[in-house]
Amino acid sequence: MSFSQQITAIEPDLTGAGLRVGIVISRFNPEIGDGLRKACVDELIRLGVDAAAVTLASVPGALELPLVLQTMAQSGRYHALVAIGCVIRGETYHFEVVSNESARGILDVQLNTGIPIANAVLTTEDDDQALARMAVKGAEAAQAAVEMANLLRAVK
Repeated sequence: MSFSQQITAIEPDLTGAGLRVGIVISRFNPEIGDGLRKACVDELIRLGVDAAAVTLASVPGALELPLVLQTMAQSGRYHALVAIGCVIRGETYHFEVVSNESARGILDVQLNTGIPIANAVLTTEDDDQALARMAVKGAEAAQAAVEMANLLRAVK
């Protein structure tokens, strides 16, 4: 018997039926946020998540995302969450603070609660980069949320 015949592999599962997903969106840079949200929701529905099983909450900016994500994760109502937003580099160090701290906060919530969070907070140099990435990143976040929710179910 070869080694590969002895292991059990958990295959990626993008079946969204029966999953409840929460989305938290930053209202800063609304055009980008709306594009990310639309792509994410469209992909969730394409993957089989019932639209009625998706909850959308909004916050002022990227630094406020982790608190609402944490509250949703602790509620026990969601299989996965998605963080949506966009931080565009400006002329000050504020870009690094917001980008790094929002990402750290999102990761901390995920690790501390055990609820997967797909991070779709774009960090770009300019509006053009954000516009070019928003549709793909929104859909990828939906896929990551569904896949991780199913993976955690499989490994428990």
